[in-house]
Amino acid sequence: MERCNRLVDVGRRQFLRGSAFAAAGAAAAVSLPVTPARAAPGLALVEYPSNRLANIADLKPNEPLDVGYPDDNAPGVLLKLGTRVEGGAGPDGDIVGFSTVCPHKGFPLNYNAEDRTLNCPGHYSRFDCEAGGLQIWGQATQNLPQYQLRVDKKGDIFAEGLDELIYGRLSNVL
Repeated sequence: MERCNRLVDVGRRQFLRGSAFAAAGAAAAVSLPVTPARAAPGLALVEYPSNRLANIADLKPNEPLDVGYPDDNAPGVLLKLGTRVEGGAGPDGDIVGFSTVCPHKGFPLNYNAEDRTLNCPGHYSRFDCEAGGLQIWGQATQNLPQYQLRVDKKGDIFAEGLDELIYGRLSNVL
């Protein structure tokens, strides 16, 4: 019994000593000047060679257009959402593109026009197309890879990178 009490005492002493160090560290941190951190724009963006995917005239509001990017082995869609969204391209800022391979287990995703989500039939992950492919439900552990899009003066839509890793690839290198 005595041995057990000593171990508890050692644990208490270590806890109190650690608390003292934590308090001293917090006091030192408060006295230091704070410099706001700035993230580099496009920090997570993986750039690929520019690739023409379609023209604005090819898109119909809220209907997916099947494309392949960065190569034909990477299925995806272009969507004209009809509402300006963050990361949207084109004159109305409403054109987005996504990989249609679920980042959880690689199942092909289906577009639901009612709530503008891409949905996985395998484990029911759901991704919000109006919020940059944000995962809103399911087993996936990352958001949906979104295309970096550019629209030229003729209305041609070009993809120039992705912001997440494509399922099944060790890197986003072609």
